[in-house]
Amino acid sequence: MIIAIDGPAASGKGTLGKRLAHHYGYRHLDTGVIYRAVAYALMQSGHDLRDEAAAVAAALELDPEKFGNPALKTQKTGEGASIVSAIPRVREVLVNFQRQFAADPPGAVLDGRDIGTVICPDADVKIFVVADPKVRARRRTLEAKSRGEEADEAAVLADIIARDERDQTRPVAPLKPAADAYLLDNSQLDIEGGVRAAIDIIEAVRAGRSRG
Repeated sequence: MIIAIDGPAASGKGTLGKRLAHHYGYRHLDTGVIYRAVAYALMQSGHDLRDEAAAVAAALELDPEKFGNPALKTQKTGEGASIVSAIPRVREVLVNFQRQFAADPPGAVLDGRDIGTVICPDADVKIFVVADPKVRARRRTLEAKSRGEEADEAAVLADIIARDERDQTRPVAPLKPAADAYLLDNSQLDIEGGVRAAIDIIEAVRAGRSRG
């Protein structure tokens, strides 16, 4: 089974993806991490984030063992990821990476921005997570401060709004829910509430298929 979870930045999809993967015993891929890894590699090597050749080379040399690097979670790296993800050739390389991950049994949970629309359009379950931008900014600010980083909530909100605009209007794989995706608004839900809501969706889909 393939479970696709999409949504904008700081919507809670990453935490949801991890929890669902643990619940079902599936592997989990935070696809945003792979774009962050490319951006981080470019920044470390001094390349411009819009340098297509350098970005493609970095994408081809990704090392999954480094996906846990805390530096990939910083706001600066996240901003870079949004830029490199708009480069078509980088996306081609990373789309193949993601599809290979999803195809391995027994199942996988992938979260990102275009899993249900581009990466795995035939996913068994598609969930699109939404949340009020102000709520997302508050969560992202608290996360940053918990890592010892300075963060201004107003600046974080402005960045989130800008990233939404960039992600929704990019010419390749813009951020939008798949036609058959279930919307999950977790603006007022805590982590446990969001997980329960997602499990309810998944179990309803599985029950419907078993009856069919």
